[in-house]
Amino acid sequence: MTIKVVRGNPTPEELAAALAVVRARAAAVASAPSGASGPRDSWSDPARIAAHRLPQPGPTSWGRSYWPG
Repeated sequence: MTIKVVRGNPTPEELAAALAVVRARAAAVASAPSGASGPRDSWSDPARIAAHRLPQPGPTSWGRSYWPG
């Protein structure tokens, strides 16, 4: 693994902290079972929006198209 600083001048402590985060994340991904993408929260669940009726067409339907009523 190669880390390259492209901007700024980090202190050795800042660089060590950033490297610790990258290594911890890599270890977590490596230890996860294959095919598992992690827990899914309700915000990213597509069923949250698909469970509601779609807005009826009309001049103001664009304003109701994002947030379910």
